[in-house]
Amino acid sequence: MSFYDEHHRALQDHFDSRALADTLQAITVQPELDTDTAEFLASREFFFLTTVRSDGFPTVSHKGGPLGFVKVLDPTTVAFPSYDGNGMFLSMGNIAATAKVGLLFIDFETPHRVRLHGEATVSADDELLGEFPGAELIVRVA
Repeated sequence: MSFYDEHHRALQDHFDSRALADTLQAITVQPELDTDTAEFLASREFFFLTTVRSDGFPTVSHKGGPLGFVKVLDPTTVAFPSYDGNGMFLSMGNIAATAKVGLLFIDFETPHRVRLHGEATVSADDELLGEFPGAELIVRVA
């Protein structure tokens, strides 16, 4: 799968930014999490989670927890707990329906950001659940 589709390319060509887009992709898009990225994720107390309903309608949510609540399980998999905030389960229901997710981690004191995109699973009986008192579900993203 290409990072850019024909719609991205059409706009890049219209605004003469294809070369810039290709350069940015080459230096920022990585297939695996390296040690620095894993340490950055562990240093965050929150991130923003995007999910998509089965009809394609998107939503974005704030997900938070103590330092280290996002676990890097291996170079291509992260996991995090879900705590019921309002009983709506919008994000968790969307993950169950489509598995498509985006995670955005930001350090607001520096210009550092990390975006993760992937497919997720949600489980009420994941072995990691015991590590997060009060959590109801575990989400794994690959």
